[in-house]
Amino acid sequence: MPNFFKDNADLMFQFENLNIEEQVGILENNYTQAEQFDYAPTSYEDALDNYRRVLEMVGDLTAEQIAPRSSQVDIDGNTLEDGIVHYAKGIRQALDELSAAELMGATLPRKFGGLNFPSTVHMMTTEMISRADASLMNLYLLQDIADTICKYGNDAQREEFIPQLASGKCTGAMVLTEPDAGSDLQAIKLQAYQDEEGNWFLKGMKRFITNGCADILLVLARSEEGSKGARGLSLFVCYGEHVKVRRIEHKLGINGSPTCELQFDDTPAQLIGKTKLGLIRYVMDLMNGARLGIAAQGLGIAEAAYAEALKYAGERKQFEKAIRDIPPVTNMLIDMRVALESNRALLYSTAKWVDLAGTLAKRVEELKEKGEPYSDDRKRMKKASGIAEFLTPLTKYFLTETSNRVTYDALQIHGGTGYMKEFSVERHVRDARITNIYEGTSQLQIVAAFGGVLRDVFGEHFTAKEEETVPTDLKKAADQLKTIRSLFVDAAKYVDDKDDRSVADVAAKELVEMYGFLHMGYLLLDDAQRDERKKLVANRFVVDALAKSRKNFEAIMSDQFSDLEQADAILA
Repeated sequence: MPNFFKDNADLMFQFENLNIEEQVGILENNYTQAEQFDYAPTSYEDALDNYRRVLEMVGDLTAEQIAPRSSQVDIDGNTLEDGIVHYAKGIRQALDELSAAELMGATLPRKFGGLNFPSTVHMMTTEMISRADASLMNLYLLQDIADTICKYGNDAQREEFIPQLASGKCTGAMVLTEPDAGSDLQAIKLQAYQDEEGNWFLKGMKRFITNGCADILLVLARSEEGSKGARGLSLFVCYGEHVKVRRIEHKLGINGSPTCELQFDDTPAQLIGKTKLGLIRYVMDLMNGARLGIAAQGLGIAEAAYAEALKYAGERKQFEKAIRDIPPVTNMLIDMRVALESNRALLYSTAKWVDLAGTLAKRVEELKEKGEPYSDDRKRMKKASGIAEFLTPLTKYFLTETSNRVTYDALQIHGGTGYMKEFSVERHVRDARITNIYEGTSQLQIVAAFGGVLRDVFGEHFTAKEEETVPTDLKKAADQLKTIRSLFVDAAKYVDDKDDRSVADVAAKELVEMYGFLHMGYLLLDDAQRDERKKLVANRFVVDALAKSRKNFEAIMSDQFSDLEQADAILA
């Protein structure tokens, strides 16, 4: 029987090498939660065993139930009748199955009906669900709005909303985008106002809202009359029954996930946290979590496409042999596999930093309440938060761009048959295309990651890695990583010496990529010292990364980024 956890050796490798003992210990209150909840773990080993059981169950559910329905879900889509959105039959079944498995509140506290899982394990379930049906993942991931209510809402809001979301009784939506405010959320116009008794109401339009038909909506709105920019925005929660769904969009892909246009007509709402912090604190935190989830979605789609391509290449005969044995095809498959494994290493490394930042913040708050010293933990928390905030956009950029490339190659391996609806690979191509657009385009991820690159956040780490002794069969890769770093340092200095922000902005993509290659290269070098097979992956990745880094270096040093004045002539 297929199982999307047990049949994915690399995913299992990442699980076996999680190394999140500190994070889990803090999350479980040093395992004292077991005194209150009989299903809570009593040790780190017990927690890992629990995670494994859940992952195996999700692997079974996704492979046996969800994936076989995904093609029909894509065909059926969702319908809007008399203002009510009806999910595709397969989506409704999957949501019921995930709710029955108590997975809709994976990261939420147990007291609200959640599983209290770390983000790292949650991302593993997200990857498998995305591999089975990328559109379902969108609805599954929106449980993150409950995390936001949990972190920033008041006690009454937590008690009212979180159990409904954790149980799967209610679905959620993150309501941000407007017709004139896509990536530029500071331009939001939807109005939030108060009546004489201080009650809040919402009025205006939202567009391109994933699962906008949800029962519970988290809405970004302009609360300060006459204001412009981020400081005038606040975050609100309301019930979907008071919002009109004007239409659902007809999309290229992820057709099982309804994308809605919403109308708010004096909709009653509750303020989350404080006014004016909606975008600059609460939504930025929410979007970081969503971006990591979209990265996992991209990886899951790419894994599905690769699996289809590998199977087809082994079965399809041309010139009296399987096309898998034709060198150009063999190389494509190898490159796809190396891309998947390097991306997976990046995803779960980032998730671990996100977990560390979050759990250290939890510890600091607990120490504050007890009146105990917390300065050391606060310093570690700040460092971990900075790294997590840098790695999140970097990860979304690499994984979603890779998803598009892998699905493209998977269809190419299928040849003309892959272009036909009978094969799932064409759906994977369509589904992948949105991943590097929503929750911040790839270009915005470059902008978000660039500051960390300029600060050289991993500088000390890279230096330490360069000084490590590696096995002989990894020595060449280690030397090549040193070369990539040298190219990066020289290119970054060249851009810095230009002292021209526009030049830096245009060169950002090349510099961010080089830095990402370095980080993933060292992750794979570490993995290769744990698993003999990973040496092949590491060596192949680093050779390719060096070639791309040389190209990026030459592009920067050629001064082509200084010739922005020529844009009009070129684009005319």
